[in-house]
Amino acid sequence: MTAHKHPFQRLTPDFIMDAVESQGFRCDCRNLALNSYENRVYQVGIEDGKPLIAKFYRAGRWSDRQIIEEHQFSIELAGHELPVVAPWRNASGESLFKYHDFRFALYPKQGGHAPEFDNLDNLLILGRMLGRMHGIGAVRPFRHRPVLDSPGFGHESVALIRERFIPAEYCESYTALTGQLLEAIDQLLESAGPVRYIRVHGDCHSGNILWRDHAPHFVDFDDSRMAPAVQDIWMMLSGDRPRKIAQLDALLEGYNEFYEFDPNELRLIEPLRTMRMLHYSAWLARRWDDPAFPIAFPWFNTMHYWGEHILELREQLAVLDEPPLELL
Repeated sequence: MTAHKHPFQRLTPDFIMDAVESQGFRCDCRNLALNSYENRVYQVGIEDGKPLIAKFYRAGRWSDRQIIEEHQFSIELAGHELPVVAPWRNASGESLFKYHDFRFALYPKQGGHAPEFDNLDNLLILGRMLGRMHGIGAVRPFRHRPVLDSPGFGHESVALIRERFIPAEYCESYTALTGQLLEAIDQLLESAGPVRYIRVHGDCHSGNILWRDHAPHFVDFDDSRMAPAVQDIWMMLSGDRPRKIAQLDALLEGYNEFYEFDPNELRLIEPLRTMRMLHYSAWLARRWDDPAFPIAFPWFNTMHYWGEHILELREQLAVLDEPPLELL
């Protein structure tokens, strides 16, 4: 970290309120930083109105076209009455704004709590919502946002860690192990045959789904991209194999009411999980010059972390050899 301030350190309360007020709102000086690291997100109080969520984008990650395309997708979903938190638009229909050197968007505040993925009735409802979402996502492709693939999430991630972050003591074992993992991933993706890639949420973990009024509300489409439909499903599965199969059955019972799931995509679950594991370490590495990251993730880039990470990857290599989940 150099002596220069990170750009996000310029986001003082006054700056944030000035940005929001540039869109015609009157702030009431209440400002709360929310749990976000890739971008910076704040709850901002509004005079005579409900609070807004202000999201300031990290420079260099997405182009304007990619951000607007993500906004348009969530707006399209909301237009079909799906419980999606879409960005606010001004009178000109714009949803991406600029204030000084920052790009930002405004969202209505959505309350709720994390869904209970162990509740099969909840999974049935989630499946219906995902089926509706994917039915719309399959209508047309993204033209500017990327594809979730092995070169981007797997090979590039491994190259970054191997060349710049892995300690010398672990470099040989990491290189050999990740080489096996990438080979296995590529073989499994190829053996799956033709797979349909559609517009998906891309990051359907419990933190991006708010449960309220007996229904899920999907937030934060920042990782939305072209991917197999199963990308939005596998993160909701947990526990041993019989439990995962029961969860999957509940999800797909609801899902297939609105969009037909291709069972062949079940073969992609573990390759997708492995790529996410590799990508997560590379994501932390890429952001390590952001002062928020060493504070939030003090365990990263320590000898203990890399030892545990390699052990976790070894276990995942064995999982890749196991037969895929099967429907009941």
